[in-house]
Amino acid sequence: MTTQLKKGTLELCVLSLLSKADMYGFELVGAISAQIQISEGTIYPLLKRIKDEGYVTTYLRESQEGPPRKYYSITQSGRITLSTMETEWRNLSTGINKILEGVTS
Repeated sequence: MTTQLKKGTLELCVLSLLSKADMYGFELVGAISAQIQISEGTIYPLLKRIKDEGYVTTYLRESQEGPPRKYYSITQSGRITLSTMETEWRNLSTGINKILEGVTS
């Protein structure tokens, strides 16, 4: 998968994961990396951007394995954005699948 295509879908992936549970950055990297090859350097700038846009908030939680971890939590605005993005993704993927299958009408 090309880098540009990945970047366009990572926000959808991050918001979807956060809609199910609060997670810290490295945890998000691991969950996404299990399905799509990504690096930490890709996720952290995205997390900063969606926090600045108000889609997520952060809080610190103590960790038994070191310093406190910064957890990300989806906001109501993030849930609305996720819903819109999911609809757009499903419409796009349906159209692309039809083209790939040779259906043009």
